[in-house]
Amino acid sequence: MSVTTGKTGPSLTQEILGYLGLANKTAAWGTLGTLRTFLSFSVDKDVQRLLRAIAGQGVDRTTIVDVLTSRSREQRQLVSRAFQERTQQDLLKSLQAALSGNLERIVVALMQPAAQFDAQELRTALKGSGTPEDVAVEILATRAPPRLQECLAVYKHDFQVEAEEDIKSKTSGILRDLLLALAKGGRESYSGIIDYNLEEQDVQALQQAEAPSREGTWVLILTQRSCEHLVRVFDQYQRYTGQELEEAVQNHFHGDAQVALLSLASVIRNTPLYFADKLHQALQETEPNYQDLIRILISRSETDLLSIRAEFKKKFGKSLYSSLQDVVKGDCQPALIGLCRAEDI
Repeated sequence: MSVTTGKTGPSLTQEILGYLGLANKTAAWGTLGTLRTFLSFSVDKDVQRLLRAIAGQGVDRTTIVDVLTSRSREQRQLVSRAFQERTQQDLLKSLQAALSGNLERIVVALMQPAAQFDAQELRTALKGSGTPEDVAVEILATRAPPRLQECLAVYKHDFQVEAEEDIKSKTSGILRDLLLALAKGGRESYSGIIDYNLEEQDVQALQQAEAPSREGTWVLILTQRSCEHLVRVFDQYQRYTGQELEEAVQNHFHGDAQVALLSLASVIRNTPLYFADKLHQALQETEPNYQDLIRILISRSETDLLSIRAEFKKKFGKSLYSSLQDVVKGDCQPALIGLCRAEDI
């Protein structure tokens, strides 16, 4: 599937998706990702194309981007193994030697297993010089439980330390408790049954927990209850108190704890919109925040990037594809718009 260039009429796929509740539903084929299994996939052909792109006269970046942004992560892993068997060379190392800058970062991220990519991003967030709450909440709160557990296992293997230990050493107070609770992956799954009594109990508990000594109640409820339940709790909270739950967070929490709780509330309310906001923010900075752009576009490309694109267009009046075209510069642009995949008319 090639990347759409220019503004064309909506494709059949786009037309079908227009009738789906993109932020809330999963398409019939099981994903709202922009990258799916490439139907005409041939390991041998991809190995040959990449070998020519790397070893030929001048690096063929167009071919590298076209192959890697048109295959699922599983297919890329198959190509990597086949490349090693046929050439006795490591594909990732060969690509790194041929590329540089942000394009190299994108290719490295594409070639890594998902859990390894998440583990490295989490480690960077926790051990970096900045504040870790934003990226850490993003990873810990938005990955499906099996993927999160795999990420934490890879984290321990690669860095010889539990992620929880790094959380404890880097953070404190409510932020530490929040990240540790998310890392445990104990959120309840939605049963499909609405528990009105529990909704009322949680609303009352949050109201009563506005005193500093009871802030742990916020962590307990926001990290344990299902997102479907919490959305109704948020609505009931506003109905009872006259203010949105986010306003209460801003009034009663400060600093990194406030940032983390607001991020988590945004994830719970509407995960695709949360990512659309983060992408928009990354594109609005004086210099685009390539680390955020790369992490989000790659990590969501096989799950819900179509939903994120829909929320982006709805909120900001301009498509994500056009925004990337206008703001991103250099040889990494084709890779990022390749992950975005197509224009939203």
